[in-house]
Amino acid sequence: MSSRKGHISVNTTDIFPIIKKWLYSEHDIFIRELVSNACDAISKRAAVARTSGDKIEEGEVQVLIDKEAKTITFKDNGIGMSEEEVEKYIAQLAFSGAEEFVQKMKESGEDNSEIIGKFGLGFYSAFMVASKVEVESLSMNEGAKPTKWICEGNTDYEFTDSDKDSIGTEITLYINDENTEFLDSWKSRETLKNYCSFLPYPIKLIDLNEVARITAENAKAEKEEDKKPVPNNDIINDTKPLWKKDPSTLKDEDYISFYKKLYPMDQEPLFWLHLNVDHPFTLQGVLFFPKLNPNKPTNESNIKLFCRQVFVSDNVKNVIPEFLSLLKGAIDSTDIPLNVSRSALQGDPNIKKISNYIVKKVAESLKKLYKNDRKRYESVWEDIGLFVKYGVISDPKFDDLMRNRVLFKNTDQNYVTLSEYADSIPENYKEKMKGKVVYFEENSSDDALRSQLKDEGIQVLTTDAYIDPHFTQHVEMNKKDDTEIKFQLVDNAVEDLLEVENSSEDDMKIKDLFQEILVGKKDEKDPAQMEIEVKNFKNASTAAYFKVDESMKRFQQMTKSMGQSNFSMPTKKTLVLNPSHALVQNAFKLSGSKDKKDLA
Repeated sequence: MSSRKGHISVNTTDIFPIIKKWLYSEHDIFIRELVSNACDAISKRAAVARTSGDKIEEGEVQVLIDKEAKTITFKDNGIGMSEEEVEKYIAQLAFSGAEEFVQKMKESGEDNSEIIGKFGLGFYSAFMVASKVEVESLSMNEGAKPTKWICEGNTDYEFTDSDKDSIGTEITLYINDENTEFLDSWKSRETLKNYCSFLPYPIKLIDLNEVARITAENAKAEKEEDKKPVPNNDIINDTKPLWKKDPSTLKDEDYISFYKKLYPMDQEPLFWLHLNVDHPFTLQGVLFFPKLNPNKPTNESNIKLFCRQVFVSDNVKNVIPEFLSLLKGAIDSTDIPLNVSRSALQGDPNIKKISNYIVKKVAESLKKLYKNDRKRYESVWEDIGLFVKYGVISDPKFDDLMRNRVLFKNTDQNYVTLSEYADSIPENYKEKMKGKVVYFEENSSDDALRSQLKDEGIQVLTTDAYIDPHFTQHVEMNKKDDTEIKFQLVDNAVEDLLEVENSSEDDMKIKDLFQEILVGKKDEKDPAQMEIEVKNFKNASTAAYFKVDESMKRFQQMTKSMGQSNFSMPTKKTLVLNPSHALVQNAFKLSGSKDKKDLA
């Protein structure tokens, strides 16, 4: 048997310890790197075969686990390598990149952001879990001889003869004592499913000890029906994920089935968006609008990022704007620059272009639904309204496209946009209410005031306490089409809109009565001093209501929505009495009784 030893000509002697420390944050990445390299080799062989007209067998990757021997082998039937190619691409080229990696690490301390992504170190992730690595390969080139390369985690390596008779590459890892968990097939299976579920070639996980055990049992079985199937055909992945297919060939069931595969515990999605662009960047994917679960916290890792069908990351903050993180799904792009571990995104003009494209496509999808099926748009608004409003606040382009499609419920419980609200204002109130939107807060007790305005033909919009304080402020501060909009609480709007008669002497006595009874008494929840006002509305349907200082109330809402619930300040509160109302009149008549405080 012939043997040839070699030495990697690098100056850094501590290259392997640094690779093990810095190359990847998670050790399980080695499975992704070696399997994706195997798929690349199969693709290269297929490309060469297409140009030469040769017929080749179907591409396949096998991951073979031998727990007794403490080895994991990655086997492909790809293009293969000669001894010269193994030395060039594995021993020298990647190591020269590794040396650059080490030198840059020393220069920049712990910040590796400047040097990642400039060379291929994927193969060397194997040394994070292995004490020795063997590579056996046979090139597809005519007359090629098989070769075997051995390295024990240092700068020395050895070539020996190989009896490999099939084209392709086998990489065998002798797993070290710290990483024996990967010798359990369930662990490797979960890692393969996490990173390699959608790679373009079948990936088979084979537990050699289990195969040997069942084969031995079958040999002892007397009857054919007693024999068990040998587990050597377990395909881990779906080679043609949904985003690689033509949308015109897909049905709703296909999208729902794919969603269930990604998020098995979720309800069915509301609707979805299929992305497919090849210029000026490549991007494919499917984004789903999920049904929100108010009892389940939102997850910022909803969208999975792939590169050539290899799972890269579920941290897509730089690619997907934060307001779209409520969406779920997958995007696949070869134009997103990644670091050496493929888990962190780097600054690049394409990222901004891709982000803008996704925002535009999401807005166009919503606009299309709004225009073509308003009824369905309204039916899903409860689930999508939060991130649509958040998007309007966060992104100017999304604001341009979607502000006029934000919905609110009016007094009649119908959904309307802000422009539809303006159109609904009665003619005799058009001037008074120019640019004004009257609203009341969800779960507040202003029903009587809403009813009073409804009698005048004026609708009141319902707002929530979470996103709407931010949304209303944004709309007020950023006008569109030269249209100024001012939101006004219903309790402040009533006296501006409804006719008020001059107060009489008796009216003032009523004010004095309530002043005597109530002023000085503070609300336990709100220590602000109460004030009394008398407004003699011609329409006497409301006996009394509380009016608060709107700017102060908004400030409190904003601080609360930003998590500053401990911060509070007194809110000016005014009790407005309508002396025309029978209840107030009766209270005044009985004011001499000892129960006057209870009556008030």
